[in-house]
Amino acid sequence: MDLNFIKKLVKKSNTKIVLLMLDGIGGLPRESDNKTELEASCTPNLDGLASCGVCGLHTPVGTGITPGSGPGHLGVFGYDPTKYQVGRGVLAALGIGFDLKENDVAARGNFCTIGDQGKVTDRRAGRISTEKNNELCELLEKIEIPGVEIHVKTVKEHRFLLVLRGDGLSGNLYDTDPQEIGVAPLKPKGFTTKEDRTVIIVNDFIQQAKKILANSHPANMILLRGFSQKPDCPSYEESFGLKSAAIATYPMYRGLARLLGMKLLETGTTIQDEFATLEKNWNDFDFFFIHIKPTDSSGEDGDFDRKVKVIEEVDKEIPGLLALKPDVVIVTGDHSTPAKMKKHSWHPVPTIIWSELCRPDNVKSFGERACISGGLGPRIPAVDLIPLALANAQRLEKFGA
Repeated sequence: MDLNFIKKLVKKSNTKIVLLMLDGIGGLPRESDNKTELEASCTPNLDGLASCGVCGLHTPVGTGITPGSGPGHLGVFGYDPTKYQVGRGVLAALGIGFDLKENDVAARGNFCTIGDQGKVTDRRAGRISTEKNNELCELLEKIEIPGVEIHVKTVKEHRFLLVLRGDGLSGNLYDTDPQEIGVAPLKPKGFTTKEDRTVIIVNDFIQQAKKILANSHPANMILLRGFSQKPDCPSYEESFGLKSAAIATYPMYRGLARLLGMKLLETGTTIQDEFATLEKNWNDFDFFFIHIKPTDSSGEDGDFDRKVKVIEEVDKEIPGLLALKPDVVIVTGDHSTPAKMKKHSWHPVPTIIWSELCRPDNVKSFGERACISGGLGPRIPAVDLIPLALANAQRLEKFGA
């Protein structure tokens, strides 16, 4: 849906919308009982929402396209992710509150483990502690390269931020992260020869980092991805007339919310903490984005059972959410992360839209096979979810005479 078109129809209202984003929620069946993580979960409250709401599967970017976290979230937020492209580096910078300048180049980094033959054995270095990450970032920030200012900042666990500041730099570089083990890190490479200077600088940084980290097992190497520069995106209030707030624990998702002008609410690290933060701030905002990360991380770790437990933990918080009397609730994810695959996938994402004004379908449980027959359809574009939420919240004027 075109943002300029929607903006003309937006009207003021006192209604409230909650977007509950279970990151990587979609899954694939396991062999033992042919159930996905959602289908294997005991979720009476989410099933109740599905029974009273309208369900379906959304496509984050396009059919067959595996989305990154940035594009996946932007699509659900109502922004065409092929038009508004935001790199992970920019999101990481905004997420930790780094003062990113217009021409800075930012990249999201992973501390990783490489073996004697230079091949990646663990892309996340055993998920080292944030404290250890901070020690290593302090070492890397001492790297000097003529003509460029270097910033290396801790994000969380194995993740860090690299920012290059200087004249004539470009964010049009490919990732050095191969996103698989058993292969060597990729060499820096630009989209065209125009990026040659930036490629040389990045390669110099990586080689110096490799020497510095040589004895820091398991974090003895780095992988870089999401090279990018700060884009120009209209805010949530400009686009949808919503005073919005974000409840998220991971810096990247806080960064994305900050980019769209959402107020970042301070919260604890647990799922219960996030819902408590929602209740505490309920009277102050029209729109709440609640981000649940462990569904994704457990999927990436191939831990089917842990993903089930996270889903069940979220389910227990639904009665408290409904007690706040929201006008519209969306429950979905930014993409699928099947434990079977241990990574993001192209599979459409289960979705519920609940309100007192929605037209219920015949879906009685929240799962992939149930949602495929729901009223939203098996492949609704993610960008259509927010307009539907606005309509259910009576925040859109009639179009035409």
